[in-house]
Amino acid sequence: MYEKITPPSVGEKVTFKDGEPVVPDNPIIPFIRGDGTGVDIWPATQKVIDAAVETAYGAKRKISWFKIYAGDEACEQYGQFQYLPEDTLNAITEYGIAIKGPLTTPVGGGIRSLNVALRQINDLYACVRPCKYYAGTPSPHKSPDKLDVIVYRENTEDIYLGIEWAQGSDIAEKLIQHLNNDLIPATPEHGKKQIRLDSGIGIKPVSKTGSQRLVRRAIKHALRLPKEKQMVTLVHKGNIMKYTEGAFRSWGYELATTEFRDECVTERESWILSNKEANPDITSEENARKIDPGYDSLTPDKKAEICQEVEAVLAAIWETHGNGKWKEKVMVNDRIADSIFQQIQTRPAEYSILATMNLNGDYLSDAAAAIVGGLGMAPGANIGDNCAIFEATHGTAPKHAGLDRINPGSLILSAVIMLEYMGWTEAAALIEKGIGAAISNGEVTYDLARLMEPPVEPVKCSGFADAIISHFKD
Repeated sequence: MYEKITPPSVGEKVTFKDGEPVVPDNPIIPFIRGDGTGVDIWPATQKVIDAAVETAYGAKRKISWFKIYAGDEACEQYGQFQYLPEDTLNAITEYGIAIKGPLTTPVGGGIRSLNVALRQINDLYACVRPCKYYAGTPSPHKSPDKLDVIVYRENTEDIYLGIEWAQGSDIAEKLIQHLNNDLIPATPEHGKKQIRLDSGIGIKPVSKTGSQRLVRRAIKHALRLPKEKQMVTLVHKGNIMKYTEGAFRSWGYELATTEFRDECVTERESWILSNKEANPDITSEENARKIDPGYDSLTPDKKAEICQEVEAVLAAIWETHGNGKWKEKVMVNDRIADSIFQQIQTRPAEYSILATMNLNGDYLSDAAAAIVGGLGMAPGANIGDNCAIFEATHGTAPKHAGLDRINPGSLILSAVIMLEYMGWTEAAALIEKGIGAAISNGEVTYDLARLMEPPVEPVKCSGFADAIISHFKD
């Protein structure tokens, strides 16, 4: 089956049931070392994982590692431009869970991004990026400890699907003419808009299927969190892009109030319910006025619509969600994308899980990571219904490769998510404990050491791994 790789002789495959992994005690897990500093951060990460598993479970559990190739290292093994060989794709599909270091974006090989390709090929629709502060980590923010969010980013659609045409190409010109002459004039709401003839054209698809499966996984994650963190915020720019980003918001609410009706309440529903709890005799109109401050300036039809909304909510969920029961449900709300960038800084404690489309999620996860210490401390996971890949979120930093100095924190924390996903929560907790203690003690790599006040003497990449392990039994 494989051309140049050989699976371990010991271990079993991870399988999947209803979109969740079924993990044996001796799983075979493929790993991609990564380009550039992958040569440093992967050995450090593997050492930490193996030590955590052994400390937590003794001889009862053990990972059998399966080396596979992607990026520059794959080209060395398989030939020029073979950045993503069939061996690698087949191994990830067969064994279900994989972990990888950073990969170089190919030049001249036909693949725009290996990371995006791996997500799309394996339908890894949920990019999961926790952003949590570890005490002592240098941060530009005054209160980084208040931010503890998980970004759920849709991974397969939006402009990242890569359907676009260059300015001046035959297809771009034909498409612009078709839009300008036929489709835009046939859509009255677009008025006299026209696309400039010297434009490049990109397509932004956002589907109901893609949106709802992402929100479904986000809500399921929220249900596993402590009660005070059970919140899912739909992040969108639907005030401008109504049929893509606005639809994402609508489809998210639809899923929450149908498939998860017993477990969820929307923010607007909570207002209606709490108004009635405060005043059992409140009329529909009085309730409508409280949930919509501009109510009195609305048209009669719009006023009637909001009153009908109030009545429908009370009829549907007062018995199940009223009298304070809604406070025990997962709260689902939404925020405009540009606003959420401000609010994770000014009101970070108010948010838990942020569910968003692809591009917004890319920006937002990096912005959140900056608050808690940067991409060097930012883990990432790409999860589908039959496969999951865990990865460092930073680049390859080739000038630091082989110097044993780069921060392996991103990949090590990605391993934490992997272990949690596998159900090996005790090992995951050990690593988190070790990282927190190492940072608090100033046992950190140069990127963090130079920013600490006062600055501390840095440890090596391998030394950071050793420091983490040394705190497992504190």
